[in-house]
Amino acid sequence: MLTTTDVVKDFQGHRALNKVSIRVPKGSIFGLLGPNGAGKTTLIRIINQITAPDTGSVSFDGKPLQRDDIFRIGYLPEERGLYKKMKVGEQALYLARLKGLSNAEAKKRLKYWFDKFEIGSWWNRKVEELSKGMQQKVQFITTVLHEPELLIFDEPFSGFDPINVNLLKNEILELRENRATIIFSTHNMSSVEELCDHICLINNAETLLEGEVSQVRNKFSSDIISIGFEGDPEKIRSGLNKRFEILEIKENGIGKEARIKLPGGATSNELIAELLQHTEIHSYNEVLPSMNDIFIQVVESASGKNTQKS
Repeated sequence: MLTTTDVVKDFQGHRALNKVSIRVPKGSIFGLLGPNGAGKTTLIRIINQITAPDTGSVSFDGKPLQRDDIFRIGYLPEERGLYKKMKVGEQALYLARLKGLSNAEAKKRLKYWFDKFEIGSWWNRKVEELSKGMQQKVQFITTVLHEPELLIFDEPFSGFDPINVNLLKNEILELRENRATIIFSTHNMSSVEELCDHICLINNAETLLEGEVSQVRNKFSSDIISIGFEGDPEKIRSGLNKRFEILEIKENGIGKEARIKLPGGATSNELIAELLQHTEIHSYNEVLPSMNDIFIQVVESASGKNTQKS
């Protein structure tokens, strides 16, 4: 759906993006990740044609990005962009008309969304009377109202309580089910694991990591296995082949668990065969790193390389 190729952007001697290339598959939720100042917002502004790249290119739906493509994109910025003195309904209508909807169609769609979010009573209230989370709800509605093919959400859960976070997550998943493509910029790694199909990690203006979430997690696998078992933990400690390193054995609410590291060249079948001589196995799972662990590892590794260069 969207591709950037070797995008470079400088601001007054500062390089915000350095040959950044991403590929956002159609119908996916694409996580755009990175620390503050990494270049994510600059890339989003280029996609929205708020600014232009110095070099490189952006393609949308297989063609070079055109000015009119803005009507096919919905953008929810991290900074709230509502006019505080305007009434909620008046402003929502105004923003819908800017996206090309007729007055009648805009009112029809707004009624549907206001009813869905149970905020019909806000229609004649001024924006400044609403909390940050309430304003975010209104802005979310105005972002999706014209049913764009590409949606860009920048920290969409900011200011929300857990109930409304869950509401928004469900709406985002439903939008994907309805074939929208979504770019999701966030610092919340748990949300990435829940929602995203693909990710791209940017740091210091450069792309460090990109791919499907499952593939990325498998790439950073540390060959640690979690075993649920019955029996005496000491039998495992004393009887397990010394090739296998026992990292931890503990009891939880549903039984006993051991975490064991596979050495290079060892297979899961070898470990299971060893364990079955000493205990009864109830579960066997590979322990994959969280996206938060991967984020920290990749960023710290890149920072270390940059320090060595300087």
